Amino acid sequence: MNQLIKKRCKVLSENFKEITLERKALLGKLASHIEEKLNSGKEINLVYVCTHNSRRSHLGQVWSKVAADFYGFNINTFSAGTEATAFNQNAINALVSAGFKVKKLDETSNPKYEVIFGEQKSNLCFSKTIDDESLPKENFLAVMTCGDADENCPFIPGCDLRIGTTYIDPKSYDNSNLQDEKYTQRSNQIAMECLYVFSLIKQ
Repeated sequence: MNQLIKKRCKVLSENFKEITLERKALLGKLASHIEEKLNSGKEINLVYVCTHNSRRSHLGQVWSKVAADFYGFNINTFSAGTEATAFNQNAINALVSAGFKVKKLDETSNPKYEVIFGEQKSNLCFSKTIDDESLPKENFLAVMTCGDADENCPFIPGCDLRIGTTYIDPKSYDNSNLQDEKYTQRSNQIAMECLYVFSLIKQ
């Protein structure tokens, strides 16, 4: 893991007191399910879901992979939506500012990106629907990052657990003076909560 991202993880992991008790209880359920799978020797697959699979779900996909690595766990992370759009540039910028290297792999309307956080450590990110062939069909946990996706996805086939960790959409700040600040704020919140989840897991 590169040093800038590792430093951010260390700072965020020292400030779990900022997470509310109600939120910690919810995140604890996710941690317990992951721990149970780890202790039974099963592969860990997390799929982060929001409506357009453009912002919060990608941040969840990336930061959960990083958080697991920070605490020494090897997991698979994905993201999806009820609609396919594209990985939003403002969310990408928030990751770049955190220390990630982001490589655009094609020039389509919905490009694929490699989001790199260390040597041979990366995520493949692009917008897709929950039935995309690149996603696991069973043995996965569905983490709903927005209320709209939670309401519009009443059933996700194959998931072992579905949990709603909703986040306020930074989209409302697009093209405003607060745009970069709010995207960084949401990125940090998602990162901290992902770190908190993996800090609870014992093997």
